Amino acid sequence: RKKMGLFLFLTVCQCAINIVSTYSVSNPSVVLLMADDLGIGDLGCYGNKTLRTPNIDRLAKGGATLSQHIAASPLCTPSRAAFLTGRYPIRSGMAAFSRVGVFLFSASSGGLPSEEITFSKLLKQRGYATALIGKWHLGMNCESSNDFCHHPLSHGFDYFYGLTVTNLRDCKPGQGSVFLKGVQKYLVVPIQVLGVTLASLAVVHYVGLLKVPFQALGFCLLITAISLAVLIFFFYHFRHLNCFLMRDHQIIQQPLSYENLTQRLTTEAVQFIGRNSGAAFLLVLSYLHVHTALYASKIFRGKSRHGLYGDAVEEMDWSVGQILDVLEKYNLSNRTLVYFSSDQGAHIEEISSSGEVHGGYNGIYKGGKSTNWEGGIRVPGLLRWPGVIQAGTYIDDPTSNMDIFPTIVKLAGAQLPNDRIIDGHDMMPLLQGKVIRSKHEFLFHYCNAYLNAVRWHPGNSESVWKVFFFTPNFSPEDSNGCYDSHVCFCHGGFIKRHNPPLLFDLSRDPEEKVPLTPETESRFSEILRVIHLAVDNHTRSLQAVPDQLSWDNLLWKPWLQPCCSSLFQFCYCDYDSEKSLLKVQSG
Repeated sequence: RKKMGLFLFLTVCQCAINIVSTYSVSNPSVVLLMADDLGIGDLGCYGNKTLRTPNIDRLAKGGATLSQHIAASPLCTPSRAAFLTGRYPIRSGMAAFSRVGVFLFSASSGGLPSEEITFSKLLKQRGYATALIGKWHLGMNCESSNDFCHHPLSHGFDYFYGLTVTNLRDCKPGQGSVFLKGVQKYLVVPIQVLGVTLASLAVVHYVGLLKVPFQALGFCLLITAISLAVLIFFFYHFRHLNCFLMRDHQIIQQPLSYENLTQRLTTEAVQFIGRNSGAAFLLVLSYLHVHTALYASKIFRGKSRHGLYGDAVEEMDWSVGQILDVLEKYNLSNRTLVYFSSDQGAHIEEISSSGEVHGGYNGIYKGGKSTNWEGGIRVPGLLRWPGVIQAGTYIDDPTSNMDIFPTIVKLAGAQLPNDRIIDGHDMMPLLQGKVIRSKHEFLFHYCNAYLNAVRWHPGNSESVWKVFFFTPNFSPEDSNGCYDSHVCFCHGGFIKRHNPPLLFDLSRDPEEKVPLTPETESRFSEILRVIHLAVDNHTRSLQAVPDQLSWDNLLWKPWLQPCCSSLFQFCYCDYDSEKSLLKVQSG
C-alpha cells in the first residue's frame, strides 16, 4: 500500500509538473524590441568595448544570442513588412521596382496590404492585448486622409502611439535634408532648362522670329509656376506635413518634438504593460533610435564616447532596462518572451554636415544599410524567456527576422495561415536545444524587388555559401559604402553584375573579402548549380501582386495629407505636451 501510495503521489507530481511546463511554454506575453539602423557591432554582447549597453546585454546573458540573424531586407519598409508577416516582402508587394525602396511621405497611398496577415492580427484573435509604440513605416491611407487602410490599427494592433512614417533629418531643424542631393541632381537642372526654354520661346515670339500661340505659352508658364510653387511649399513645410505623432487615429503632435521623445515612448510601453499585466499581451516597441535625425535627452547627451550616435544608443539601452524592470515589477519575466533586434544594419554613410559620424558600426562585416553584404543584413538577435530558453545560449545557424511570425503565432496557440507561403520558421526547437540546425537551408536576399544574393547552408556541412548576382558600386571606389549617393541602389549604373556569380563561404570568410573561384573551390560549379535550382523553385513560388512602392503609390498626394488643424494653420497642434503638462500640474 505504501509503495502504491508513493507511486500515485509521484504520478500526480509528474502530471502537475507537465501541466506547469505546458502552461509555461504556451500563451506567453510577447515583447518585441526593434531598433532602427543599429549595427551589430554597436552592442557589448556582440563585442563592442566602448558603448555602454548593459540592459541589452542582460538579454543576451539571460537568454539566447543569435550570431547569424538575418534581416529579410536591408531597408526599413520591406524589412518591417517581412517581420510582421513572416514573408519575403516581394510576396506582399512591399519591395520596390523603382529606385526608392521606402515610404517617405505621410500622404502616400501605398502600404502593407489589408490582405496580409500579421502576427498582431492572429494574436489579437487569440485574446491578446496588442500595441505598437514607435515607428510604423508601412503606410497609412489609401483614398482619403482618414480611411486608415494601412494604419497599425488596421493590422491587428489595439493601440498605437508613434510615427506612421519614419524619423528623417528633415524632421529636426538644423539636421539637414535627405532630399537635398536628389533635388539638386534631378530637379534643379530640368527646371532651369525648362525656364530657359520658355523664356527663349517668349523672346522669339516677341521679336517675331517664330509665332508661338500665346495661350499655349501662357498655359506652359502657369503649369510650371504652379508645379514649382507646390514643390517649394511641400519641401518648405515637410516637417509639419510628414513628421507627427499619433495616438491611435488621432494626431497629437504636429510637427513632432524630440524633447524627451524616448522617455515618452518608454512611458507608453510601461503603462501598456501595467494595464495588461493580468493577461497575455503583445507589445512591439519600435524605437526611432538610431535612425537620423539623431537625438538624445539631456540626461544622456554628451555622455557616451561616440558623440550623439553613442548617446542615442545608450538612451535606447536605458529604455530596454525600463521594460525589463517593469516585467520584473509585475512578476511577468518568466511568462514573457522578449526579443531585441534591428530592422537592418547600420547606415554607415550617415555623416553630419559638420563631419560627425552619425552611422553605426557593423563590426567585421562589409557594407551596411541598403546592401546585402553582411553588414547590411546581419543584425542583433537576442531572445530571453527565463525557464524556457537556457541562459547563455549561443546559436550560430542562420535565422531570420521572418522567424518571429511563426514562433509567436504557435506559442499563442494560433494556426499559421494555410492559404499562403510563410517563409519564416518556428525558432523554439532551436532555442530550446531540441534541434541543432536551423530549418533555413536557403535564404534569398533581395535588393528592393531584385534578387541580389542567396545564402545556402547545406544540412551535411558547416559551410554557409553565399552568392551575389550583382553588387553595388561603392563610391568612392575604395570605400565601404555609397557615400556619394548616401545609400546604395539596386539597378542600372549603380551596380555591377557578375557572371558567374561571386561565391563566398561565410563560415571561413565572414568578412566577404575573397570570392572563391573554380581554382580555389573544387565544388564551385556544383554549388552554383544547387543554388540556381533553389532560385528557380523560389521564383516559381512567387505570385504577381500590386506594387505598393510604385511611383504612383510613393508620391505625395495632397488629398491624403493628414493634418490636425488645417493647412492654413500649417498643420500645428501639440496635445501631447499639453497632456504631459497637465500630469505634472496634477501631480
